[in-house]
Amino acid sequence: MQSTQDLNESKEVADAYRLAFNDPEFLRRPETRGIRFQLELLKPELIQTEEGIHNTVVVFGSARFKSLEEAQRRYQEVSQLPSSAQNTEVLALAQRDLENASYYEAARKFAHLVSQACASHPKKDRLTICTGGGPGIMEAANRGAMEAGAPSVAMNISLPHEQAPNPYVTPGLSFQFHYFALRKMHFAMRAKALISFPGGFGTLDELFEILTLVQTRKVQATPVLLYGSDFWKRLIDFDWLVSSGTIAKEDLACFKYVDSPEEACEEIKKLLPC
Repeated sequence: MQSTQDLNESKEVADAYRLAFNDPEFLRRPETRGIRFQLELLKPELIQTEEGIHNTVVVFGSARFKSLEEAQRRYQEVSQLPSSAQNTEVLALAQRDLENASYYEAARKFAHLVSQACASHPKKDRLTICTGGGPGIMEAANRGAMEAGAPSVAMNISLPHEQAPNPYVTPGLSFQFHYFALRKMHFAMRAKALISFPGGFGTLDELFEILTLVQTRKVQATPVLLYGSDFWKRLIDFDWLVSSGTIAKEDLACFKYVDSPEEACEEIKKLLPC
């Protein structure tokens, strides 16, 4: 009879003999993709249930926006550079970052206000801030929740250029995904509301995924807030979509513009028990 030592000396036999759930190479095969889907669905679901996270407010927005203190520090640094065409461009970018920092601070304050508003409610009724777990607006929202003494959820995604969780996420509620589809599903599963700050391709992708689910009633009616009406109205002419016949007039009720953290929080508070 072949001993365990003999099996270990043969890689082919050793891999075959390894328990299937303890064999990383086997689990990474194309044929086991369905199993990986199920694991990415189950792990965050079970942990959130165990931690009492039942309802979330999902916050989307640009990963590129900086905090006010960081943007101010950068602007002061580049404003002292000697005059040149290249430095003029660098200064313009620093000025833009400084202006965009208002969105970071708004997301931070919004998450803080929502977390405070929920603090006195039973755990089953609380709304927990949920983000993509990265930098920018995501960091701001996790930071606001942490500063209010509340936990927050982070749904990070593994990318070619590694994106580490921001320092303000709750470690026990910080998840990493390989599949965008499963990550989006988790955003929707517990969302009682969603707020989208200005952002790029990723933000638009996530926003329209939710709007489509709301429009087609694949999820329960979920308030969708667009923060910064000037940005969104310049980016997307929803009225033109109605005029062109590509959406119905009633579809405009799928979202609402808000222009301050306080206004946005008041919309969220409508979802809390009286």
